[in-house]
Amino acid sequence: MESLQRLSLHFSEISMFPFFDMAHYLCSVLSLREQPGTMEVALRSPIACWFSSMLCCFGGGILSSLMLAEPPAAFLTNTTNIFLASACWYLIFYYPRNIFYKCCSFLPLRLMLAGMKEVTRTWKIVNGVLHANSRFSNAWIIMIAIGWAKGAGGGLISNFEQLVRGVWKPESNELLKMSYPVKVTLIGAVLFTLQQTQHLPVSRHSLMFMYSTFLVVTKITMMLTHSTTSPFAPFEAVLGRMLFGLEQTSASIKGEACTSLNGSHQAVKPLVRESSDSSATSDAIESEISTVTRERRSKKAD
Repeated sequence: MESLQRLSLHFSEISMFPFFDMAHYLCSVLSLREQPGTMEVALRSPIACWFSSMLCCFGGGILSSLMLAEPPAAFLTNTTNIFLASACWYLIFYYPRNIFYKCCSFLPLRLMLAGMKEVTRTWKIVNGVLHANSRFSNAWIIMIAIGWAKGAGGGLISNFEQLVRGVWKPESNELLKMSYPVKVTLIGAVLFTLQQTQHLPVSRHSLMFMYSTFLVVTKITMMLTHSTTSPFAPFEAVLGRMLFGLEQTSASIKGEACTSLNGSHQAVKPLVRESSDSSATSDAIESEISTVTRERRSKKAD
């Protein structure tokens, strides 16, 4: 037990710069490059591509600064990280023959980078919670919100990032349909807030170690199995049915849709009948007129 405590303590003292931060930048830019139409934007407008990449890399700091009424451009003051992220952006998008991109896409290296990125997520959540607590002591809602924004800001501002690339997909809003990283970051923000307010009887370094281990194992498993389903899906289904009646609501919506469709079909049938009756009447009138015309012509001929 003491060895585990010592391990978690040493783990919490790991510096994120430069290797873990570089892994975060590489994974963020890799994910951006693999989105449809990104390479066309990179070739047409490198400035827009660079700005979009910086939003993916530093979205958490930008969003949390906006929420705390701090300068959103404060991340630009850290020139070392900006140059490091810009170097990752250039190598992935513009290295000759895409050699650097292919190397980073090699599965073992990609798994290692993804695991390191998840570790940085833990640090970002903790820093967000501590920063919010320093500004608003024991305001647990603000602490959760800032920790969530700090750890998943790149996903939460994805609509704005897409707008920079000339893409507008309002249906992809993370608040409407949360992805797994956004969900697990929200859970982490709640856990670290409870720990900070002493409602969770566990040390911070132990919670950081356990949470990071869960993130890394889950992420690597999802990548190896090519799974896109959230591990929380069964719990979400149960809680949604118990608290919000999601299945009943969807079933009632489907029933109302079927009823409206049936009503529209029934309303269309009389119209079809009326149109058929009117067409038959017009045909009869035309035949009578043609008959009368023939009779008059025959009388004139006589």
